[in-house]
Amino acid sequence: MIFTNLEHVNEPLTEGEEFRDRIGTVDERGKRKWVFAYKPPKGKFYNIRTWLSYLYFIVFFGLPFVYINDRPFFMLNIPQSKFILFGKVFWPQDFFILGLTMLTFIFFIFLFTAAFGRLFCGWACPQTNFMEMMFRKVEFFILGDAPAQRQLKASPWNGKKTVKVALKHLVFYLLSFIIANFFLAYIIGMRDLEKIITEPVSKHLGGFSAILIFSAVFFAVYSYFREQACIVICPYGRLQSVLLDRNSMIVAYDYKRGEPRGPIKKGDEVLTGDCIDCHQCVKVCPTGIDIRNGVQMECVGCTACIDACDHIMDKINKPHGLIRYASENSIANGEKLHYTTRMKFYTGLCAVVLTLLSILLLTRKDIDATVMRTPGQLFQERGKDSISNLYNLKAVNKTMKAVPITVKLEDGNGIIETIGKSYIEVAKEGQGSGTFFVVLPLSRIHERKTIIKLGIYQGDKKISETKTNFLGPVAQ
Repeated sequence: MIFTNLEHVNEPLTEGEEFRDRIGTVDERGKRKWVFAYKPPKGKFYNIRTWLSYLYFIVFFGLPFVYINDRPFFMLNIPQSKFILFGKVFWPQDFFILGLTMLTFIFFIFLFTAAFGRLFCGWACPQTNFMEMMFRKVEFFILGDAPAQRQLKASPWNGKKTVKVALKHLVFYLLSFIIANFFLAYIIGMRDLEKIITEPVSKHLGGFSAILIFSAVFFAVYSYFREQACIVICPYGRLQSVLLDRNSMIVAYDYKRGEPRGPIKKGDEVLTGDCIDCHQCVKVCPTGIDIRNGVQMECVGCTACIDACDHIMDKINKPHGLIRYASENSIANGEKLHYTTRMKFYTGLCAVVLTLLSILLLTRKDIDATVMRTPGQLFQERGKDSISNLYNLKAVNKTMKAVPITVKLEDGNGIIETIGKSYIEVAKEGQGSGTFFVVLPLSRIHERKTIIKLGIYQGDKKISETKTNFLGPVAQ
């Protein structure tokens, strides 16, 4: 589950390595240890992450308002099986495109993790951004830093404690409620969300219930479950131990420079490494681990320990980088991060899948039509010199306007007779169906099954072409 140096994963535990037995937030009795993370120092990495989190929040809360051609820019409407990516709508008929997109994403995860570890978790993951850059800051503002929170938890219940704890949970729930609304907007669209907000609740019981359920889930995650979502639930952390190798870039402690640890004593001969065992890296860790124990599953790569350590190095006049982004080989052997064969292989796979995906997206049609001969229907004689077959047409319209389509026979002589109107109406972003006869002269029928070619037209523009079987009598 947790390992120090990659080549020693299977070695037996030695004294002082009890951390291997359990995750950092569980004690020896199996009970959860609550993480009281100190306020991260205002270091270089924390400042960058702060600005990136502002950008993330702007995108998260602003994207549902963006519409292109009267469509949301991004929407994943699972109940209606309607997915909109970059303003283009995808239906279940486009499932292979969505599947290929997911495959590309998986390959990218392999490549990215093999090269950069859990960099995504610390810098871009929604869970980390909301927890550390929103809810944690609210908690610091209301309850104070880690020592103040420990003191408050240990103190008996009184008016002051009740007000502080109630205020924290009230603000947490309000933030969760707001996030839940925008999360639902990514599913049903901002305009439908506005209807739920502005119209009577009785008209939108399902949507209002979804908001309350999402709010409860987010509140539970950020007020209680917290870092456990990254450690216990998220599969990405478990994948890390499989995908990382000695050349992967991780947040690492330079044990060659830092060991042996010990406090600085003025006037004594320096017999220790640069690590003064101040535990600042442990105090700021949002998952409660000691990065000096090596690569661990709980580490999300947030860099809080790097900033904390650099701050201490400044105070004792030591160079930065005792804890830094590095690979196992760079610390053990002084090697630089390099592009390995495995990374090249993953890059090649990503390039192939991206090429296929691009071709599919570029050749994707706005209107998909399927023609099938009506099952269970035999051919019919039309007078003495013609035979007819009955066909069904189903069409999916991915545009924002209704489209009338017609069917024409593309090869040889014969006629099309549409039942009802002379065209088939396909609603905008919807589906349409129709029935028609294909009538062929007997002179064209020489076998039991004759292949015919049909063209699907929008006015004079051919939008699709398909082949189907035409049944007739066996030639004598």
